[in-house]
Amino acid sequence: MIQELTHHGYKLGPGTLYPLLHGMEKQGLLRSTLQSGGGRDRRVYKATAAGKRALAEAKLKVSELYHEMNEAP
Repeated sequence: MIQELTHHGYKLGPGTLYPLLHGMEKQGLLRSTLQSGGGRDRRVYKATAAGKRALAEAKLKVSELYHEMNEAP
């Protein structure tokens, strides 16, 4: 995820990203599982139904903001 965000111009480190993921999990937006592989455990996050709804709402708000910012005066 950090690599993908970097690709889009965002520079976030684990110290920023993991607290956000943990907070989203506490809010019920994400669910995580621990997966073993390659000699180390990894926490894998997946959006819950509530998380998918929240994402759809956020996309709508961002779209509305984008269109409002680009309206002719």
